Amino acid sequence: MTQTASAIPALEEQLNSFDGKARHDALIQLRKLADEGGFALPSLKDETNAHMHSFYSYNALGWSPSRIAWESRKYGLEVAGKVEFDVLDGTEEFLSAGEILGLKTVCSLETRVFIREYADKVINSPGEPGIAYFMTAGVYRLPEAQAEAANTAKTLYTIARTRNEELMERVNAHLAPVTLDYRRDVLPLTPQENATERHLLAAYDAKARETYPQPDELARYWSQKLGVEQSQARSLVDNPVKLQETMRAKLMKKGGVAYVQPDSGSFPSVETVIRFAQEIGAIPCATWLDGTNPGEDNMLEMLSLLQSKGVAMANIIPDRNWRIADPEEKALKLRKLEEMVQACRALDMPVIAGTEMNKLGQPFVDDFAAPELQPYAQDFMDGAHFLWGHTLLARYADCGSHSLPMQRAFGDRHDAKNRFFARMGELPLRPVEEMRRLRELEPEPERLYNWLRAH
Repeated sequence: MTQTASAIPALEEQLNSFDGKARHDALIQLRKLADEGGFALPSLKDETNAHMHSFYSYNALGWSPSRIAWESRKYGLEVAGKVEFDVLDGTEEFLSAGEILGLKTVCSLETRVFIREYADKVINSPGEPGIAYFMTAGVYRLPEAQAEAANTAKTLYTIARTRNEELMERVNAHLAPVTLDYRRDVLPLTPQENATERHLLAAYDAKARETYPQPDELARYWSQKLGVEQSQARSLVDNPVKLQETMRAKLMKKGGVAYVQPDSGSFPSVETVIRFAQEIGAIPCATWLDGTNPGEDNMLEMLSLLQSKGVAMANIIPDRNWRIADPEEKALKLRKLEEMVQACRALDMPVIAGTEMNKLGQPFVDDFAAPELQPYAQDFMDGAHFLWGHTLLARYADCGSHSLPMQRAFGDRHDAKNRFFARMGELPLRPVEEMRRLRELEPEPERLYNWLRAH
């Protein structure tokens, strides 16, 4: 192994440090090693993952935004997307990492909202009528300190933290003597104190192993607390992924001993989060689970409603709908996937796809070439290019997809605007110095496109 190659693993591990400077220094060094010929970064592939969580919410591998960017460039992704639950942390880091590595990077925030028109239907948050996961996509800057959007961002974080602290107290009561202290046991697992349910699960798993170091003793504990046979508990103890998923189902989700049903006041309204997205120049984005819940039964109807409120794109995690062993379930979910993509096409709504990366076993990139996904591969690539085109022009020319110059240029012609931003996003990435010169140009679509294509 060459000296250069031997240095890479340590630098990659440094990318996961909670120290931002250490991450930046490692990324610069990795780029330098590549430039000096120590190893070759691959040509870009016609593949994308526009939905990956970093350690600012929860990444199953502990990856930071810089590590996600590096792994994306090392693989050869055409567009890489970072998403966080309830916070905008890591936005500048990920966009800057893209500049360093020559990678098209896009950022989003994911949260949960209440949709009053669907108050009596489960949408995509299982067992919770009216509650939906929802995204603010194409974030390229943070809100001004005194702006309403900054208050909304604080509210999203506060709601999430309060919900988790209250959940932890209920779980503590059931799992005693294995109990957690939020500040001591949970927050150290995060770089910016944005813990999620998955951080809680990891912390409970670790605390139980510390309390009951003998496997048989630990299995007896989980058998009692989770209500499963001891043989199953013993198997779970040897498989932390399945153990934590079982803990989540038995303790925290619908029907779990610590679960509390949310209501219309538990989360912000969808209108509030749409306004938040618009205020920071980002794109309100619907999300989709798998089409099997009542609220997702007619996605053309739902997306039409959301579009009337300001939603302009949609997010899909395709892996949920095609990597399925049961033939009947797979056939149903593939039919639902087709219905969802057709609804997006009918409404001229770009659609992005990804794999989340917040649970072990999820693929780094979904297989768009698989027969089940190939019919939608171009939709997913067009959506990723659209989102990068928006990020490019918003970040470097102050004219993202919902900016005044683009509203004047396209009006209500969504299809024409989508095609323009997808064309912009498809162009080869230029050095950051050249992209910054876009601000000097008149913000007219074809002028911007032709200039960037020429340079």
